[in-house]
This record gives sequence, C-alpha cells and structure tokens, in this order.
Amino acid sequence: MTFATIRLRTDRRGVAQLTLARPDKHNAMNAQMIAELTEAAAQLAQDPAVRVVVLSGEGKSFCAGGDLAWMRAQADSDRAGKMAEAGALAQMLGTLNALPKPLIGKVHGAAYGGGIGMVAVCDIVVAEQGTRFALTETRLGLIPATIGPFVLARMGEAFARQVFFNGKPFDATFLHRAGMVAQICTAEGMEAAIEAEVAAVLDCAPGAVASAKALCRALAGPDPRAAATLTATALADCWETEETREGIAAFFAKTTPSWRQPA
Repeated sequence: MTFATIRLRTDRRGVAQLTLARPDKHNAMNAQMIAELTEAAAQLAQDPAVRVVVLSGEGKSFCAGGDLAWMRAQADSDRAGKMAEAGALAQMLGTLNALPKPLIGKVHGAAYGGGIGMVAVCDIVVAEQGTRFALTETRLGLIPATIGPFVLARMGEAFARQVFFNGKPFDATFLHRAGMVAQICTAEGMEAAIEAEVAAVLDCAPGAVASAKALCRALAGPDPRAAATLTATALADCWETEETREGIAAFFAKTTPSWRQPA
C-alpha cells in the first residue's frame, strides 16, 4: 500500500522505519494520517519479517498534535462525527500500543497534544535534548481525552496532574523522571542510541519478545482502549460547551479568549 502522510520501509534485518511525513505541518495528525498509521500498524503486526519498529518524524518536529484543518472540521461536525474522529484516534493509538513488536520512539523538536499520545504508545523512547512537550488542549477549552488513557498508563497520575490540565510546556527531563523517556541524547548521538536499542532487541528471540511484551501489557492492567467510549463522550461533551466554542473561535481568529489572563 502507498501512503501519503507516512513512510514505511523495512531493512534486511527486520527493522521497520515508520516515519510521520508531513514535515511542512510539523507532522500534525489529520484523518488521513490517523487512518494510514492504523493500516501501517496492522501491516507491521502481521509481517513475520518485522522484528522491531522505529517511529520518528520528518522535519523539525516529531508531531505537533492535531492538524488545524482537522480540528476545524471537528468543530463544524455534529456530536456523532466528533465521537467517530475520537474513536479513530483511539483505535490508531491502541493498535500501535498493542503492536507485537517493540516500538522504539525517536523523538525530536516538539511533541504536543496527540504527539504525546504517540510517544506514550512507544515501548522505549529516545528523545533529543531540547525537545519540547505540552498538553495544550485546555488552553483551547478542550481536554486531552482520547490520548489520556495512554498517557496516564505511561507517566502515572502523579506526573500527569502536573501537566495534564495547565497547558505548561515541559522537557524530556520531566518525562525521563516520569519513566516515559528512556534516554536523552544530543542530536549527534541519536542514531547510535537508537541503533543500540534496536541491536538489543535483535539479540533476543522474536517470539519470546512478543510474548514478553504481551505479558507486560496484561500485568499492567486494562487496555487503554477500554476507556475509548468514556473519553470520546467526555470530549464530545466538552466540544459542546460555550467555553470550548469561544476557545476554538479565538484560536482560529488569533484573538484572546475571555479566561486568558493578560501578560
């Protein structure tokens, strides 16, 4: 299958490179990218030649979250449409999260909103020094609902409460303390760090790796996808408030919503 918003290639060792490929949009996600990532994850899961997957982003950023046009379309959609889009995003994240191959995240530049959801479904994350992260949904009157179960599962409630609802940016060091980032590297050291993680996986029996990952997920508790209906409903409820309508309108008009404090 040919993809338009992502790239997928596998080398002779069985190392698959899954790359977000909308660099002009800082790899912001839209409906097409979400659908293509879901399809790619299904392909990778079924391909016996693939032993490990490296997830990265082209250009200056790993993933800037939701595409503006996609957000505008959701704002104009009815409740059923909003819940369907949330469900598609949850399905994509869940499919990557359940991938029976190790998923190594190569993160640089910025990861905002849904981009942090993508980080959360990686098994091992190597982040470049200076990478910026933020959950900015509440600045628009929205909530990080769909990605919430995946993010909470990785960083835990204590760390999530520090960043989940205040829109503050944070760095890779914070996520390293939270256990969500395994290693922080210079730009020059990223390739070697990723290769070291890949080599460690390739030294192990692929069937045992898949079984060990499945056991780890089972022991951790419920699948984050189990909360998809709850989170989609919470997000749809939020979209229907006057606060959110004001926040989204202000965002696109580049004005200040009434709750924002003057600088």
